[in-house]
Amino acid sequence: MQVLQVQLEVGPDPAEVGRARRWARSRLIGSGIRDDEPLAETLILLISELVTNAVVHTGCPAVLCMLFGTAGAAGTVRVEVADASCRPPQQRHAEGEDTGGRGLELVDGLADRWGWQPEGAGKRIWCEVDRDAPLIQVVPGVHGTGDADLGARKASHAVTNPA
Repeated sequence: MQVLQVQLEVGPDPAEVGRARRWARSRLIGSGIRDDEPLAETLILLISELVTNAVVHTGCPAVLCMLFGTAGAAGTVRVEVADASCRPPQQRHAEGEDTGGRGLELVDGLADRWGWQPEGAGKRIWCEVDRDAPLIQVVPGVHGTGDADLGARKASHAVTNPA
């Protein structure tokens, strides 16, 4: 099976996160993932969280990379963000009204697999979403705002994390 790989250099500015989302959305459409598919929204959220972490917590430029299998709707989409910081990602547990600290919790809950590895003087954090797995589903009657509501909208999405 062939793999399509696309990548974007991201500057060390929080405004770059929006640019990365727009770029990623156009690449998802180009790979055959419709903009209105739950898969697209899940991937954009994952990309947003990983790029935000790289830009905000390291202050370094980063490289966003997406890899797509070319076998129709089947396969896995892999998202990678590499940065020049050797500090490992730290999963935090946000409390109530905290405005941050949910990024890797979201990645953990939405991705089928995720992890990180040292790379040169920096690191690469990655996540994978299987294209044929159930994703986010809006549950009627559940209302809320912000990241905490995501748990209520999550369908029977199997999560397998690296050991």
